[in-house]
Amino acid sequence: MKASAAALACLLAATVAAQPYDLLLKDGHVIDPKNGVDRPMDVAIADGKIAAIGADINPVQAKQTIDVKGLYVTPGLVDIHVHLFATTGLKEAWAGDYSVLPDGFSFRSGVTTMVDAGTAGWRNFETFRHTVIDRAQTRVFALINIAGLGMSTNAAEQVQSEFQPDQVARLAAKHKDVVVGVKTAHYEKPDWNSVDRAVEAGKAANIPVMVDFGFFVVERPYWQLVTERLRPGDISTHCYRASVPWIDEENKIYEYLHRARARGVKFDVGHGAGSFVLRNAVPAIKQGFYPDSISTDLHVLSMNIAMLDMPTTMSKFLNMGMPLKEVILRSTWNPALIIRRPEVGHLTVGAAADVTVLRVSGGDFAYADSKGGQMRGTQRIFCELTLREGRIAWDWNARAGTDYKTLGPDYGLRPGIDVLVPPRK
Repeated sequence: MKASAAALACLLAATVAAQPYDLLLKDGHVIDPKNGVDRPMDVAIADGKIAAIGADINPVQAKQTIDVKGLYVTPGLVDIHVHLFATTGLKEAWAGDYSVLPDGFSFRSGVTTMVDAGTAGWRNFETFRHTVIDRAQTRVFALINIAGLGMSTNAAEQVQSEFQPDQVARLAAKHKDVVVGVKTAHYEKPDWNSVDRAVEAGKAANIPVMVDFGFFVVERPYWQLVTERLRPGDISTHCYRASVPWIDEENKIYEYLHRARARGVKFDVGHGAGSFVLRNAVPAIKQGFYPDSISTDLHVLSMNIAMLDMPTTMSKFLNMGMPLKEVILRSTWNPALIIRRPEVGHLTVGAAADVTVLRVSGGDFAYADSKGGQMRGTQRIFCELTLREGRIAWDWNARAGTDYKTLGPDYGLRPGIDVLVPPRK
Protein backbone atom coordinates (compact mmCIF):
# COMPACT_ATOMS: atom_id res chain seq x y z
CA MET A 1 0.00 0.00 0.00
CA LYS A 2 2.83 2.36 0.90
CA ALA A 3 4.62 1.49 -2.34
CA SER A 4 1.48 2.27 -4.34
CA ALA A 5 1.08 5.62 -2.60
CA ALA A 6 4.70 6.47 -3.28
CA ALA A 7 4.32 5.52 -6.93
CA LEU A 8 1.22 7.69 -7.22
CA ALA A 9 3.04 10.62 -5.64
CA CYS A 10 5.89 10.21 -8.09
CA LEU A 11 3.45 10.07 -10.99
CA LEU A 12 1.72 13.27 -9.85
CA ALA A 13 5.05 15.02 -9.40
CA ALA A 14 6.14 13.95 -12.87
CA THR A 15 2.87 15.22 -14.33
CA VAL A 16 3.32 18.63 -12.69
CA ALA A 17 6.93 18.79 -13.85
CA ALA A 18 5.81 17.95 -17.38
CA GLN A 19 3.41 20.93 -17.34
CA PRO A 20 5.65 23.98 -16.90
CA TYR A 21 3.08 26.31 -18.48
CA ASP A 22 -0.09 27.61 -16.89
CA LEU A 23 -1.68 28.54 -20.20
CA LEU A 24 -1.02 27.90 -23.87
CA LEU A 25 -2.50 29.97 -26.70
CA LYS A 26 -2.47 27.45 -29.54
CA ASP A 27 -2.36 27.90 -33.33
CA GLY A 28 -2.73 31.69 -33.48
CA HIS A 29 -0.93 34.15 -35.75
CA VAL A 30 1.45 36.19 -33.58
CA ILE A 31 2.19 39.81 -34.45
CA ASP A 32 4.84 41.18 -32.10
CA PRO A 33 6.43 44.24 -33.75
CA LYS A 34 9.21 44.72 -31.19
CA ASN A 35 10.58 41.26 -31.92
CA GLY A 36 9.80 41.22 -35.63
CA VAL A 37 7.33 38.35 -35.35
CA ASP A 38 4.48 38.11 -37.88
CA ARG A 39 3.66 34.42 -38.40
CA PRO A 40 1.76 31.45 -36.95
CA MET A 41 3.12 30.62 -33.49
CA ASP A 42 2.05 29.37 -30.07
CA VAL A 43 2.42 31.45 -26.92
CA ALA A 44 2.99 29.81 -23.52
CA ILE A 45 2.52 31.59 -20.20
CA ALA A 46 3.74 30.74 -16.70
CA ASP A 47 3.60 32.72 -13.46
CA GLY A 48 2.05 35.70 -15.22
CA LYS A 49 4.88 36.04 -17.74
CA ILE A 50 5.57 35.03 -21.32
CA ALA A 51 7.35 31.68 -20.94
CA ALA A 52 7.83 30.54 -24.52
CA ILE A 53 6.91 31.34 -28.10
CA GLY A 54 7.28 28.59 -30.66
CA ALA A 55 5.91 27.05 -33.83
CA ASP A 56 4.47 23.93 -32.20
CA ILE A 57 4.41 23.84 -28.41
CA ASN A 58 2.98 20.57 -27.11
CA PRO A 59 -0.35 21.12 -25.29
CA VAL A 60 0.65 18.38 -22.82
CA GLN A 61 3.08 20.90 -21.35
CA ALA A 62 0.30 23.29 -20.32
CA LYS A 63 -2.30 23.08 -17.57
CA GLN A 64 -4.78 24.83 -19.88
CA THR A 65 -4.81 25.24 -23.65
CA ILE A 66 -6.94 27.74 -25.57
CA ASP A 67 -7.45 27.28 -29.30
CA VAL A 68 -6.94 30.62 -31.07
CA LYS A 69 -6.70 29.31 -34.61
CA GLY A 70 -7.68 31.92 -37.18
CA LEU A 71 -7.01 34.77 -34.73
CA TYR A 72 -4.16 37.23 -34.21
CA VAL A 73 -2.18 37.14 -30.96
CA THR A 74 -0.62 40.49 -30.12
CA PRO A 75 0.86 42.29 -27.13
CA GLY A 76 -1.76 43.87 -24.90
CA LEU A 77 -2.87 47.12 -26.52
CA VAL A 78 -1.41 50.36 -25.15
CA ASP A 79 -3.79 53.35 -25.31
CA ILE A 80 -1.88 56.52 -24.44
CA HIS A 81 -4.82 58.95 -24.48
CA VAL A 82 -7.74 58.24 -22.14
CA HIS A 83 -9.54 60.08 -19.31
CA LEU A 84 -9.98 58.17 -16.05
CA PHE A 85 -10.43 60.67 -13.18
CA ALA A 86 -14.06 59.65 -12.58
CA THR A 87 -13.96 59.90 -8.79
CA THR A 88 -14.27 63.66 -8.23
CA GLY A 89 -18.05 63.92 -8.40
CA LEU A 90 -17.78 66.99 -10.64
CA LYS A 91 -20.68 67.39 -13.04
CA GLU A 92 -19.98 67.76 -16.78
CA ALA A 93 -16.21 67.76 -16.25
CA TRP A 94 -13.43 65.75 -17.84
CA ALA A 95 -12.07 65.34 -14.32
CA GLY A 96 -15.45 64.08 -13.21
CA ASP A 97 -18.52 62.66 -14.88
CA TYR A 98 -16.98 62.64 -18.37
CA SER A 99 -14.16 60.30 -17.28
CA VAL A 100 -14.50 56.52 -17.04
CA LEU A 101 -12.99 54.04 -14.60
CA PRO A 102 -10.38 51.95 -16.41
CA ASP A 103 -11.36 48.33 -15.78
CA GLY A 104 -14.85 48.69 -17.20
CA PHE A 105 -13.51 49.70 -20.62
CA SER A 106 -9.96 48.39 -20.96
CA PHE A 107 -9.98 44.60 -21.15
CA ARG A 108 -13.11 44.25 -23.28
CA SER A 109 -11.34 46.29 -25.96
CA GLY A 110 -8.01 44.46 -25.70
CA VAL A 111 -6.30 47.28 -23.82
CA THR A 112 -4.06 46.27 -20.93
CA THR A 113 -2.19 49.58 -20.49
CA MET A 114 -3.85 53.00 -20.37
CA VAL A 115 -2.34 56.45 -20.02
CA ASP A 116 -4.55 59.10 -18.49
CA ALA A 117 -3.93 62.20 -20.58
CA GLY A 118 -3.65 64.95 -18.00
CA THR A 119 -7.11 64.77 -16.49
CA ALA A 120 -5.51 65.55 -13.10
CA GLY A 121 -3.19 68.49 -12.49
CA TRP A 122 -0.48 68.96 -9.93
CA ARG A 123 -3.00 70.02 -7.25
CA ASN A 124 -5.19 66.90 -7.46
CA PHE A 125 -2.91 64.26 -8.98
CA GLU A 126 -2.35 62.41 -5.71
CA THR A 127 -6.12 62.11 -5.19
CA PHE A 128 -6.34 60.67 -8.69
CA ARG A 129 -3.60 58.18 -7.89
CA HIS A 130 -5.20 57.00 -4.64
CA THR A 131 -8.76 56.74 -5.95
CA VAL A 132 -8.14 55.41 -9.47
CA ILE A 133 -4.62 54.32 -10.43
CA ASP A 134 -3.87 52.28 -7.32
CA ARG A 135 -7.25 50.52 -7.44
CA ALA A 136 -7.24 49.49 -11.09
CA GLN A 137 -6.42 46.05 -12.42
CA THR A 138 -5.55 47.74 -15.72
CA ARG A 139 -1.99 49.02 -15.83
CA VAL A 140 -2.46 52.80 -15.62
CA PHE A 141 0.15 55.49 -16.25
CA ALA A 142 -0.55 59.22 -16.26
CA LEU A 143 0.40 62.59 -17.65
CA ILE A 144 0.17 65.47 -15.16
CA ASN A 145 -1.64 68.56 -16.41
CA ILE A 146 0.39 71.77 -16.23
CA ALA A 147 -2.78 73.44 -14.85
CA GLY A 148 -3.13 72.86 -11.12
CA LEU A 149 -6.69 71.53 -11.17
CA GLY A 150 -6.26 69.66 -14.42
CA MET A 151 -9.42 69.27 -16.46
CA SER A 152 -11.85 70.19 -13.70
CA THR A 153 -13.18 72.94 -16.01
CA ASN A 154 -11.87 74.63 -19.14
CA ALA A 155 -11.57 77.78 -17.05
CA ALA A 156 -9.03 76.10 -14.78
CA GLU A 157 -6.80 75.46 -17.80
CA GLN A 158 -6.63 79.18 -18.67
CA VAL A 159 -5.21 80.44 -15.35
CA GLN A 160 -1.56 81.17 -16.05
CA SER A 161 -0.58 81.44 -12.39
CA GLU A 162 -1.60 77.79 -12.08
CA PHE A 163 1.01 76.72 -14.66
CA GLN A 164 3.78 75.71 -12.25
CA PRO A 165 6.49 73.54 -13.82
CA ASP A 166 8.34 73.04 -10.54
CA GLN A 167 5.27 71.49 -8.90
CA VAL A 168 4.71 69.17 -11.87
CA ALA A 169 8.37 68.11 -11.84
CA ARG A 170 8.24 67.48 -8.08
CA LEU A 171 5.23 65.19 -8.42
CA ALA A 172 6.69 63.45 -11.47
CA ALA A 173 9.77 62.55 -9.43
CA LYS A 174 7.72 61.44 -6.42
CA HIS A 175 5.43 59.27 -8.57
CA LYS A 176 7.91 58.23 -11.23
CA ASP A 177 6.52 54.68 -11.23
CA VAL A 178 3.33 55.94 -12.90
CA VAL A 179 3.96 59.44 -14.27
CA VAL A 180 5.09 59.34 -17.90
CA GLY A 181 4.63 62.91 -19.10
CA VAL A 182 3.16 66.41 -18.90
CA LYS A 183 -0.07 67.55 -20.57
CA THR A 184 -1.44 70.86 -21.71
CA ALA A 185 -4.91 71.09 -23.21
CA HIS A 186 -7.83 73.34 -24.16
CA TYR A 187 -5.85 76.58 -23.94
CA GLU A 188 -7.81 79.47 -25.49
CA LYS A 189 -5.51 82.50 -25.26
CA PRO A 190 -3.34 83.72 -28.15
CA ASP A 191 0.02 83.32 -26.35
CA TRP A 192 2.21 80.23 -25.93
CA ASN A 193 2.23 80.27 -22.12
CA SER A 194 0.53 76.91 -21.58
CA VAL A 195 2.76 75.10 -24.08
CA ASP A 196 5.96 76.77 -22.91
CA ARG A 197 5.32 76.05 -19.23
CA ALA A 198 4.49 72.42 -20.04
CA VAL A 199 7.74 72.07 -21.99
CA GLU A 200 9.59 73.67 -19.08
CA ALA A 201 8.10 71.03 -16.76
CA GLY A 202 9.00 68.29 -19.22
CA LYS A 203 12.60 69.46 -19.30
CA ALA A 204 12.80 69.62 -15.50
CA ALA A 205 11.33 66.14 -15.07
CA ASN A 206 12.99 64.64 -18.18
CA ILE A 207 9.67 63.37 -19.52
CA PRO A 208 7.74 64.08 -22.74
CA VAL A 209 4.97 66.61 -23.16
CA MET A 210 1.63 65.92 -24.86
CA VAL A 211 -0.15 68.91 -26.36
CA ASP A 212 -3.86 69.08 -27.08
CA PHE A 213 -3.67 72.41 -28.89
CA GLY A 214 -7.18 73.28 -27.83
CA PHE A 215 -8.24 76.45 -29.60
CA PHE A 216 -6.45 77.08 -32.88
CA VAL A 217 -5.82 80.82 -33.19
CA VAL A 218 -3.86 82.77 -35.78
CA GLU A 219 -1.35 84.13 -33.23
CA ARG A 220 0.01 80.64 -32.47
CA PRO A 221 -0.24 78.50 -35.62
CA TYR A 222 -0.10 74.73 -35.39
CA TRP A 223 2.85 74.44 -37.75
CA GLN A 224 4.92 76.51 -35.34
CA LEU A 225 4.00 74.19 -32.46
CA VAL A 226 5.40 71.09 -34.14
CA THR A 227 8.36 72.64 -35.97
CA GLU A 228 9.62 75.04 -33.29
CA ARG A 229 8.06 74.72 -29.84
CA LEU A 230 7.99 70.99 -29.17
CA ARG A 231 11.11 68.95 -28.47
CA PRO A 232 12.07 65.60 -29.96
CA GLY A 233 9.89 63.00 -28.26
CA ASP A 234 7.09 65.43 -27.42
CA ILE A 235 3.62 64.49 -28.64
CA SER A 236 1.04 66.33 -30.71
CA THR A 237 -2.26 64.60 -30.00
CA HIS A 238 -5.50 64.96 -32.01
CA CYS A 239 -3.22 65.08 -35.04
CA TYR A 240 -6.06 64.49 -37.55
CA ARG A 241 -8.25 67.20 -36.08
CA ALA A 242 -10.15 69.34 -38.60
CA SER A 243 -8.19 72.49 -37.72
CA VAL A 244 -4.77 70.91 -38.35
CA PRO A 245 -3.50 71.89 -41.84
CA TRP A 246 -2.76 68.65 -43.69
CA ILE A 247 -3.34 68.94 -47.43
CA ASP A 248 -2.08 71.75 -49.68
CA GLU A 249 -3.66 73.08 -52.87
CA GLU A 250 -2.05 70.26 -54.85
CA ASN A 251 -3.60 67.66 -52.52
CA LYS A 252 -0.21 66.81 -51.04
CA ILE A 253 0.80 66.66 -47.40
CA TYR A 254 2.23 69.95 -46.19
CA GLU A 255 6.01 69.81 -45.98
CA TYR A 256 6.07 71.16 -42.41
CA LEU A 257 4.64 67.85 -41.15
CA HIS A 258 7.62 65.96 -42.56
CA ARG A 259 9.98 68.50 -40.98
CA ALA A 260 8.28 68.06 -37.62
CA ARG A 261 8.58 64.29 -37.83
CA ALA A 262 12.23 64.57 -38.80
CA ARG A 263 12.74 66.66 -35.64
CA GLY A 264 11.36 63.76 -33.60
CA VAL A 265 7.91 65.13 -32.77
CA LYS A 266 5.38 62.32 -32.30
CA PHE A 267 1.89 62.39 -33.83
CA ASP A 268 -0.86 60.74 -31.76
CA VAL A 269 -4.40 60.05 -32.99
CA GLY A 270 -6.46 60.90 -29.88
CA HIS A 271 -9.70 60.26 -31.79
CA GLY A 272 -12.20 61.44 -29.17
CA ALA A 273 -15.61 62.96 -29.76
CA GLY A 274 -14.44 65.96 -31.78
CA SER A 275 -10.83 65.51 -32.85
CA PHE A 276 -10.71 63.18 -35.87
CA VAL A 277 -11.85 63.90 -39.42
CA LEU A 278 -11.50 61.52 -42.33
CA ARG A 279 -10.75 64.34 -44.77
CA ASN A 280 -7.37 64.69 -43.02
CA ALA A 281 -6.70 61.08 -42.04
CA VAL A 282 -7.50 59.34 -45.35
CA PRO A 283 -5.09 61.33 -47.57
CA ALA A 284 -2.42 61.26 -44.85
CA ILE A 285 -2.52 57.47 -44.69
CA LYS A 286 -2.67 57.09 -48.48
CA GLN A 287 0.45 59.27 -48.75
CA GLY A 288 2.23 57.21 -46.09
CA PHE A 289 2.10 59.65 -43.16
CA TYR A 290 1.03 57.21 -40.46
CA PRO A 291 0.46 58.30 -36.86
CA ASP A 292 3.14 57.30 -34.39
CA SER A 293 0.49 56.04 -31.97
CA ILE A 294 -3.16 55.08 -32.32
CA SER A 295 -5.17 56.17 -29.30
CA THR A 296 -8.82 56.69 -28.45
CA ASP A 297 -9.26 59.76 -26.23
CA LEU A 298 -11.70 57.52 -24.37
CA HIS A 299 -14.32 59.32 -22.29
CA VAL A 300 -18.09 59.31 -21.81
CA LEU A 301 -18.74 61.53 -24.83
CA SER A 302 -16.64 59.46 -27.26
CA MET A 303 -17.19 55.85 -26.22
CA ASN A 304 -20.69 55.38 -27.63
CA ILE A 305 -20.64 57.47 -30.81
CA ALA A 306 -18.02 57.66 -33.60
CA MET A 307 -14.88 56.57 -31.73
CA LEU A 308 -16.41 53.61 -29.80
CA ASP A 309 -13.26 51.77 -28.69
CA MET A 310 -9.66 50.88 -29.52
CA PRO A 311 -10.41 48.02 -31.99
CA THR A 312 -12.81 50.27 -33.91
CA THR A 313 -10.23 53.05 -34.06
CA MET A 314 -7.63 50.56 -35.26
CA SER A 315 -10.11 49.26 -37.85
CA LYS A 316 -10.43 52.72 -39.37
CA PHE A 317 -6.72 52.80 -40.12
CA LEU A 318 -6.77 49.25 -41.43
CA ASN A 319 -9.52 50.22 -43.88
CA MET A 320 -7.69 53.39 -44.88
CA GLY A 321 -4.92 51.17 -46.19
CA MET A 322 -2.50 50.74 -43.29
CA PRO A 323 -1.18 47.14 -43.12
CA LEU A 324 -2.30 45.20 -40.05
CA LYS A 325 1.23 44.83 -38.67
CA GLU A 326 1.61 48.63 -38.84
CA VAL A 327 -1.69 49.08 -37.01
CA ILE A 328 -0.50 46.70 -34.28
CA LEU A 329 2.87 48.46 -34.06
CA ARG A 330 1.16 51.79 -33.45
CA SER A 331 -1.14 50.26 -30.84
CA THR A 332 1.53 48.40 -28.83
CA TRP A 333 5.28 48.91 -29.11
CA ASN A 334 5.33 52.44 -30.54
CA PRO A 335 3.21 53.95 -27.75
CA ALA A 336 5.27 52.04 -25.17
CA LEU A 337 8.40 53.73 -26.53
CA ILE A 338 6.72 57.14 -26.69
CA ILE A 339 5.92 57.00 -22.96
CA ARG A 340 9.35 55.44 -22.27
CA ARG A 341 7.98 52.24 -20.76
CA PRO A 342 9.72 49.48 -22.73
CA GLU A 343 8.47 46.86 -20.30
CA VAL A 344 5.07 46.88 -22.03
CA GLY A 345 3.88 46.44 -25.59
CA HIS A 346 5.67 43.22 -26.56
CA LEU A 347 5.70 39.45 -26.09
CA THR A 348 9.34 38.90 -25.19
CA VAL A 349 10.02 35.83 -23.06
CA GLY A 350 10.13 37.05 -19.45
CA ALA A 351 7.82 40.03 -20.07
CA ALA A 352 4.50 40.37 -18.28
CA ALA A 353 1.89 38.27 -20.10
CA ASP A 354 -0.30 41.15 -21.22
CA VAL A 355 -1.76 39.60 -24.36
CA THR A 356 -4.59 40.47 -26.72
CA VAL A 357 -6.24 38.08 -29.18
CA LEU A 358 -7.95 39.78 -32.11
CA ARG A 359 -10.28 38.67 -34.86
CA VAL A 360 -10.20 40.46 -38.21
CA SER A 361 -13.58 39.88 -39.81
CA GLY A 362 -14.53 40.54 -43.41
CA GLY A 363 -17.80 42.19 -44.39
CA ASP A 364 -19.41 45.50 -45.18
CA PHE A 365 -18.73 47.97 -42.38
CA ALA A 366 -19.21 51.70 -41.92
CA TYR A 367 -17.01 53.97 -39.83
CA ALA A 368 -17.70 57.48 -38.55
CA ASP A 369 -15.34 60.32 -37.81
CA SER A 370 -15.94 62.91 -35.08
CA LYS A 371 -17.76 65.42 -37.26
CA GLY A 372 -20.38 63.41 -39.13
CA GLY A 373 -18.12 62.02 -41.86
CA GLN A 374 -18.40 58.36 -42.83
CA MET A 375 -16.41 55.83 -44.80
CA ARG A 376 -17.09 52.21 -45.66
CA GLY A 377 -14.68 49.32 -45.28
CA THR A 378 -14.40 45.58 -45.73
CA GLN A 379 -12.62 44.65 -42.49
CA ARG A 380 -13.27 45.08 -38.78
CA ILE A 381 -11.15 44.21 -35.76
CA PHE A 382 -12.79 42.62 -32.72
CA CYS A 383 -11.22 41.65 -29.39
CA GLU A 384 -11.73 37.96 -28.62
CA LEU A 385 -9.53 37.52 -25.55
CA THR A 386 -7.46 39.67 -23.20
CA LEU A 387 -4.88 38.50 -20.66
CA ARG A 388 -3.48 40.75 -17.95
CA GLU A 389 -0.32 39.25 -16.45
CA GLY A 390 -1.48 35.83 -17.60
CA ARG A 391 -4.96 36.11 -16.11
CA ILE A 392 -7.94 35.95 -18.43
CA ALA A 393 -9.58 39.37 -18.13
CA TRP A 394 -11.91 39.22 -21.18
CA ASP A 395 -13.21 36.18 -23.04
CA TRP A 396 -15.72 37.17 -25.70
CA ASN A 397 -16.43 33.66 -27.01
CA ALA A 398 -15.86 31.68 -23.79
CA ARG A 399 -12.77 30.07 -25.30
CA ALA A 400 -11.43 29.24 -21.85
CA GLY A 401 -14.61 27.42 -20.86
CA THR A 402 -15.45 23.71 -20.78
CA ASP A 403 -18.62 22.11 -22.12
CA TYR A 404 -20.85 22.12 -19.06
CA LYS A 405 -22.21 18.65 -19.91
CA THR A 406 -18.78 17.15 -19.17
CA LEU A 407 -18.38 18.74 -15.74
CA GLY A 408 -20.63 16.48 -13.69
CA PRO A 409 -23.74 17.15 -11.61
CA ASP A 410 -21.99 18.95 -8.75
CA TYR A 411 -19.89 21.50 -10.62
CA GLY A 412 -20.27 25.01 -9.31
CA LEU A 413 -20.69 23.96 -5.69
CA ARG A 414 -18.02 25.25 -3.33
CA PRO A 415 -16.37 22.29 -1.60
CA GLY A 416 -16.97 22.32 2.13
CA ILE A 417 -19.36 25.27 1.87
CA ASP A 418 -22.33 24.55 -0.39
CA VAL A 419 -24.72 21.66 0.14
CA LEU A 420 -27.28 20.90 -2.56
CA VAL A 421 -30.49 20.17 -0.63
CA PRO A 422 -33.32 18.88 -2.87
CA PRO A 423 -36.92 19.64 -1.86
CA ARG A 424 -38.89 17.05 0.06
CA LYS A 425 -41.27 14.89 -1.96
